[in-house]
Amino acid sequence: MTLASHQGGLSILITFLIALLLTVIPLPDWAQHLRPPWVALTLVYWCIALPDRIGVGVAWIAGISLDVLTGSLFGQHAVGLLIVAYMAVNLHQRMRLFPLWQQALVVLIMLLVYRLLVLWVSGASGEPPPSLWYWMPAATGTLLWPWIFLTLRGVRRRFGVS
Repeated sequence: MTLASHQGGLSILITFLIALLLTVIPLPDWAQHLRPPWVALTLVYWCIALPDRIGVGVAWIAGISLDVLTGSLFGQHAVGLLIVAYMAVNLHQRMRLFPLWQQALVVLIMLLVYRLLVLWVSGASGEPPPSLWYWMPAATGTLLWPWIFLTLRGVRRRFGVS
C-alpha cells in the first residue's frame, strides 16, 4: 500500500481534536468523575480500524497533547495511551470479530490498564492516592463504547477513511 492510497487523515485528526475538546469541556462537580476517557476511546477505535496507520506513534502524540491540554505531568497520559495503543494494535484482528458487548469488555480492560498507568505515574511523582471514584471513567467509557464504535465507524465510512 502506498502513501497515496491513504485517505481521510484529516477526518482522523478531527476526531482526535473533538476527543481532546470533550476532555476539557467543563462539567458540573458531580459529573467530573463520570467523564469518559475520550482520547483513549478514540485511539482504541482507530487502532482497531486502521492498525497500519494509527499506533503507538499517534498514541504518544495524543498523550502529550492531552498532558499539555490538561496541565498534568508531562508524559503521564502519553505512557498510558502508548500501552493502550500497543494492546489495541496487537488485538485488532480478534476484536474485529467480537460482538460489541465483548469488545466493550476488552475496552474495559484497556481503560483500566490506562488508568492504572496514569495512577502509577502520578503516585511516583508524589501525588496523594485518589478515591475510588478515580476508576469510574473506565466504567463510563465501557458503557459508551458501542456508540463510540458505531459513530466513528460511520465517520470512517462516510469520509472514505482507509
